[in-house]
Amino acid sequence: MRRFLGAVQMLTVVPVLTRTAPPGQCAAFYPLVGALTGAVGGGVYWLLRHALAPELAALFTVAFWVLITGALHEDGLADCADAFRAGRSRDRILEILKDPRVGAFGALALILSVGLRARALAEISGHPVVAMAAVHGIARAVIVALAWLTAPVPTGSAFVFARDLTTPAALAAIAQGAALSLLLGRQWFLALALAYLAVLLSRFYFERRIQGINGDCLGATEQICEILLLALLTCQNCTW
Repeated sequence: MRRFLGAVQMLTVVPVLTRTAPPGQCAAFYPLVGALTGAVGGGVYWLLRHALAPELAALFTVAFWVLITGALHEDGLADCADAFRAGRSRDRILEILKDPRVGAFGALALILSVGLRARALAEISGHPVVAMAAVHGIARAVIVALAWLTAPVPTGSAFVFARDLTTPAALAAIAQGAALSLLLGRQWFLALALAYLAVLLSRFYFERRIQGINGDCLGATEQICEILLLALLTCQNCTW
C-alpha cells in the first residue's frame, strides 16, 4: 500500500497523509495510477460531451489532467523543448533543463501538446473511460521502461528514481502497460509498437545528446507517447 500511495503522490496532486516508499520502489504502480487518472478524465469527457461540443469537452478534460497531475509531464516537455537545440553542448542543455523559466519553444510545445491531445480526444472511437485508462497507463509504463533501460545523469529526480528502481518493479510496470493495451481492442499491437518506438527513440536521442536522462526527459517522453496513442485512436483503419 505504501508503494501504491507513493505512486499516487508522485504522479498526482492528490494528498497522501502517510509515509510512502521512495519513487523508484513505487514504479510498479505507475501504470495503475496512470490508468486511474486516465479513466477519471475519460469519465469527465463522457459527461461533458453530453452538454458541450466535443472539442470543448475535450479541452476541459485535458485541463483536468494537467491539474490532477500538477503539470508534471508538461513541465518536462516544455523544458526539453527549450533545452535540446541543435549545436548545444551537453553542459548547456543540462543548465537550461535546470532553469525553471519557460521560453518560446517550451510555450509552443505546451500549446501543441494541449491542442493535439484535445483534438484527438474529441475524435477517438470507443468508450473514453476505457480508452483513456489504456492510453495513460501505457504512457506511464513507458516512463518506467525508459528509466530502467537508460542511465540517468548524475543529479536530479531521474537519478533518485533510477537508483531505487528494481528490475521486478520495472517488469511489473511494463507488464501492466502491455495488459492495458488489450483494452484498445484490435489496435493493441500498434499501441505497443508506438510505446516501444517512443522508448527506443527517446533512449537513443537522450543518450546521444546528454549521455543519459533526467526527469524532464521522462516527462517529455510521456507526453509524446500520449499524443501518439491518442492519434492512433482517431484512425479508423489502424488495426493489425
